Amino acid sequence: MDTLGWLLPDWPAPPQVRALMTTRLGGVSLPPYASMNLATHVGDNIDHVKQNRQRLRQILDLSLEPLWLNQIHGTHIVDVASATETCDADGSFARGVQRPCVVMTADCLPLLICDSQGTQVAAVHAGWRGLLNGAVEAAIVRFDAPVEELLVWMGVAIGPEYFEVGDEVREAFLLRDPNAGEAFVATSAGKWLANIYLLARLRLASLGITAVYGAEGCSYADERLFFSYRRQRDCGRMAALIWIQE
Repeated sequence: MDTLGWLLPDWPAPPQVRALMTTRLGGVSLPPYASMNLATHVGDNIDHVKQNRQRLRQILDLSLEPLWLNQIHGTHIVDVASATETCDADGSFARGVQRPCVVMTADCLPLLICDSQGTQVAAVHAGWRGLLNGAVEAAIVRFDAPVEELLVWMGVAIGPEYFEVGDEVREAFLLRDPNAGEAFVATSAGKWLANIYLLARLRLASLGITAVYGAEGCSYADERLFFSYRRQRDCGRMAALIWIQE
């Protein structure tokens, strides 16, 4: 964590690859969006969101505005070089120096990906629907590097002690991968605690990707640092960004 309270990945990415995840600290938004809300769709004062985004850009000294997406819990991954602002997508990809890739979360899992040469990057919004339906695969196929040369950092999501789902979610994952059963713990009839970090690791491993980092913390449990939709429906969103620095 840096002095601003933001999370910096501890991973062996090349130095030109820059990445971070914001927390709820350091912005101007008022409760229940206090304070570094970066989403325009949650009911926050739009002027406050704009100020927060401008503050983020100034602190990071970004010459280009990040590509803010309209996330719909799907699997579409866009190329930042050709994408339009607020396009419907749940991830973005960039080759070389482009606008930063960014996804917003408040319990879902943000994944940041780069190749070992530091020439390509991607950000993925991976809730359980995205993981199940192929958002990770849709991002990986954008890279022309071998999967053995890809690095993945998992940002903070809802932890396995609080992510309760129904039978239908567990069964859907088991249909895709019988090994997914180890990511679910029964709590009561028809209810399970799901480990979204483990589900993502299993999916990445099935693709041949083992250089996976992060996956620490819980957005639900840590109210001081993180927004959580399950804890409080009216809340802001954190952002996970990745880009290649000139």
